Amino acid sequence: MTPGLSDEQLALYDRDGFHLAKQLFDPDEIELLRRSAKKDKQLDDHSFGRGDGEGGTVRLSLWNHPGQGIYGAFARCERLVYAAEQILRDEPYHYHSKMIMKDARVGGAWAWHQDYGYWYGNGVLTPNLVSCFIAVDPSTRENGCLQVIRGSHRCGRIHHKLTGEQAGADLERVSEIAKRFEHLHVEMAPGDVLFFHSNLLHRSDQNASDHPRWSMICCYNAKSNDPYKESHHPRYTPLDRLPDSAIKQIGARRFRSDKTEMAWLDPKREASARRLEENE
Repeated sequence: MTPGLSDEQLALYDRDGFHLAKQLFDPDEIELLRRSAKKDKQLDDHSFGRGDGEGGTVRLSLWNHPGQGIYGAFARCERLVYAAEQILRDEPYHYHSKMIMKDARVGGAWAWHQDYGYWYGNGVLTPNLVSCFIAVDPSTRENGCLQVIRGSHRCGRIHHKLTGEQAGADLERVSEIAKRFEHLHVEMAPGDVLFFHSNLLHRSDQNASDHPRWSMICCYNAKSNDPYKESHHPRYTPLDRLPDSAIKQIGARRFRSDKTEMAWLDPKREASARRLEENE
């Protein structure tokens, strides 16, 4: 099990805006997550699409509270939560999680954006949040892996507007940032985790390959960054951490029962991008 980020890794995260932890979850753990997600009728029933403005649609399911099942075991496990605590320098709480279902040949793109470009409107005063991107399937250039601009979190919050049904960053500014900062394709194996800052510019291409690219993203906010108003994502809620061993214990039980109790977010309430249009 991981002891968390070293001082050097933490310094590089602060400089670059991200840290890639290779094989943070072992093959058995990530296979439990993959099997659970791809056999989960509830996950499928609660999925919704977001047009990418390029003719494609991204499919995802989103939930606010981690729950007691396999998804919660990942979001609440010590190795993720402790790393989030190191990065935030504060007690982390679960802001929300989502499963991005970028299916073969049909999975849409994500426009260049910052997560804080969405969350700013939710009453979150500072960008002291971190997202943890867990590769469920192999994530490659061919199937639309995540792309990032190294160090772009230091540019501050960039104006966002609707791109299709997504919030996209001002492309003129993104173009200028890309001239001065390094643009990377982050290819990942199942079990790898990318921790990234809420102001890091990132995007992904459509999946034109024959291979799916599913990923689970757990987002954490700092306790001291508790939003000043209610929104469709939760205010500070203490997080009940689990030992890392709970993933396999809960995952094994998952296949003895298909019942999961999740705080699924109604797509009609997932208003982060739509609020941009209202503000315009």
